Amino acid sequence: MTSHILVALALLAFASFALASDPNPLQDFCVALNDTKLDGVFVNGKFCKDPKLATAEDFFFSGLNIPGNTSNQLGSVVTFANVAQIPGPNTFGVSLVRLDYAPNGLIPPHTHPRASEILTKAVAFAGLSSQNPGVITIANSVLGSNPPISDYVLAIALQVDKKVVDYLQAEFKMDIN
Repeated sequence: MTSHILVALALLAFASFALASDPNPLQDFCVALNDTKLDGVFVNGKFCKDPKLATAEDFFFSGLNIPGNTSNQLGSVVTFANVAQIPGPNTFGVSLVRLDYAPNGLIPPHTHPRASEILTKAVAFAGLSSQNPGVITIANSVLGSNPPISDYVLAIALQVDKKVVDYLQAEFKMDIN
């Protein structure tokens, strides 16, 4: 009796199968358009260009070969290459940046809320796992926030005197992004 049940289950397992498909599969790419008056496919916050009208220029950006101006307070500059500069990879979920440093220049500690970052210092490029990674500079968000974080809270959190907090907050009133 038990063997008949096992044979029946085995036959059912081999005999049952399912076929599934999407009758309207996603397209391979969506070249972003900035025109908000269009009716059409809307992917990742951008309207898509008709794929038949895509050109090589939609996937090309020449700005990463040009050194940026590092004569600023940080001694650095970031050149972005994301969907705003290269509309072709709209749905690829990637972006690049070129980092230029003056001697003793730096990129302040930061985080990307919508991405992971891979930095290749040898060539000063970073790859991000998002087409629009965003950036939050830590010092600005803590010391230059609007509305400001309480001096009392910052003095305790940073374990410094309130005068030091006041000085640092005054330094971060400027925009360094």
